[in-house]
Amino acid sequence: MGHISRGGTVAAGIAALVVPLTVVGLGATPAAAASACTAGVGPYQKQVEKFLGRPVDGKQSTADCTAIRGFQSKHGITPTAGYAGPVTWGVMDLMNQQKAAGKDPNKAGKCPTNKGRIACVDLTRQLSWIQDGKKLAYGPVPVRTGRKGYATRTGLKKVYWRNKDHVSTIYNVPMPYSQFFDGGQAFHSVKLSMWNPPGSHGCVNMTTADAKKYWSMLKTGTAVYVYGRKPGT
Repeated sequence: MGHISRGGTVAAGIAALVVPLTVVGLGATPAAAASACTAGVGPYQKQVEKFLGRPVDGKQSTADCTAIRGFQSKHGITPTAGYAGPVTWGVMDLMNQQKAAGKDPNKAGKCPTNKGRIACVDLTRQLSWIQDGKKLAYGPVPVRTGRKGYATRTGLKKVYWRNKDHVSTIYNVPMPYSQFFDGGQAFHSVKLSMWNPPGSHGCVNMTTADAKKYWSMLKTGTAVYVYGRKPGT
């Protein structure tokens, strides 16, 4: 999330580094790598075991912990202690919802089909896609939207400014393939997992491949519709 200066320069925020479908992996931090592997049974033990293809017995094993830690490290979920807690399961459950969307993400008809080409953003499922009327043109793809206190604003909007090599003047970080549609909120690429909590400062983060595709398919004036509510906000 950002602002427009008097000179007209758009300064947009990028998600803090706390942290389909394309996955951008993350390595464990030294602190995370040094954390002890928990022997405790998490509240979502069976669900997490099933998601990871482990034996579903509801008991924490060394192999379970190793698999859970690997998932946590890949997506920037901390601490990476191998505990099957609510944050870890929340990410997995979201992935399941995204997978269930298949190639009919607008089955419920929530994104307008009378605007010609439009980029849809479903905050609830953290998905975005491009459609031409009722026809799916690209996606759906996972996205990473605004965290609590920095929500990506809902409603019908339009792309109003594009900058392929934008750099945030607030955080001094690159925001490649930026396409702004609401103040300082924009589609742009990041080198993070799309499932990296807690989220951005309002922008719609995408993988580089997806951001490039959106850049080629959208233009100034293209409609954007944002709806739903991001889990945890």
